[in-house]
Amino acid sequence: MVQSNSKTPAAAGASNGRLVLLLIAGLPVTMILAASWLWFFVVKGDLDIVGVLGTANRGNLVQPPRQLAEAGLTEADGSAFAFSVLEPQWTFVVANESARCDSACEHLLYLTRQIHLAMGKEYNRIRRFYVSDIKPGSTRLAVDQLSDGHPLPADFATYLEREHPEVLALTGTSGQMQSLFPEHADAPDSWYLVDPAGWIMMRYDDSVSYKDVIADLKFLLKNSSN
Repeated sequence: MVQSNSKTPAAAGASNGRLVLLLIAGLPVTMILAASWLWFFVVKGDLDIVGVLGTANRGNLVQPPRQLAEAGLTEADGSAFAFSVLEPQWTFVVANESARCDSACEHLLYLTRQIHLAMGKEYNRIRRFYVSDIKPGSTRLAVDQLSDGHPLPADFATYLEREHPEVLALTGTSGQMQSLFPEHADAPDSWYLVDPAGWIMMRYDDSVSYKDVIADLKFLLKNSSN
């Protein structure tokens, strides 16, 4: 009698079932390794992930991204800023390397507030920071009028408290400011977008329209779990 080496249908089915289970079990590990590999090259600047994905972003991609969370900034009371204890959110950052908040500085605070409000139901997924090398109490509000036409406050600290109470004011050294926001010296109309992990990853300026910024944000929020 000739013996057949072929498996019975039942045995073949069991073997295929085990293979499927192994593949399913291995998927999470594979995805984590792939994500870690991609992010390593994004941070190094060797991979333009936005370009690879074909995203038509309107802002200027910061390459490589810069880590705001570990920059050593301080809060208004002098305590160390602990980014890790905050709820994961996307963050708008207005930077100011001056003892004065002039018309460009005031307008950016107003603009980012209006964009934040315009996000509607996504409002709570976004927050705003003001980062400077001068504490708010020592900063002069150097404008003749506010962008929204509200009465001019006596000083900058009062302005933040009254017009932007939800903004977290942070202070860094001159060196930290130059490292985090090197474009700002030549482009004072710049403001930045930070991802939920604390990476400065996008820069906007007056060349980008209000509607285009919102389009970018909606895309990022749609494709983000935070």
